[in-house]
Amino acid sequence: QVQLVESGGDLVQPGESLRLSCRASGYTFSRYVMDWYRQAPGKERELVASVRGGGSANYADSVKGRFTVSRDNAKNTVYLQMDSLKPEDTAVYFCKTTVYGNNYWGQGTQVTVSS
Repeated sequence: QVQLVESGGDLVQPGESLRLSCRASGYTFSRYVMDWYRQAPGKERELVASVRGGGSANYADSVKGRFTVSRDNAKNTVYLQMDSLKPEDTAVYFCKTTVYGNNYWGQGTQVTVSS
């Protein structure tokens, strides 16, 4: 079955960088769009970035120019490189994919940006 496992969350200071990973299994990874979402306390889950099988990407305005999404289809892994982190980036970050109309989510990884 489809499984997504995120890793890489941590506590960092403002201005620092962090790279999240999401390893996928149970389906043909390269064929499907991968999304990164985040959910801050008391807020709705929001789409941060998406990357297609060929590598083209889209970003939320709030992270454009600071975050970079990429994927390694040979490793069934998608990455989110986060630079110039701000306190408002604090959230649980999730990866997600949609296969045959079904949404699959990872368990999430906590990112905290604080001095």
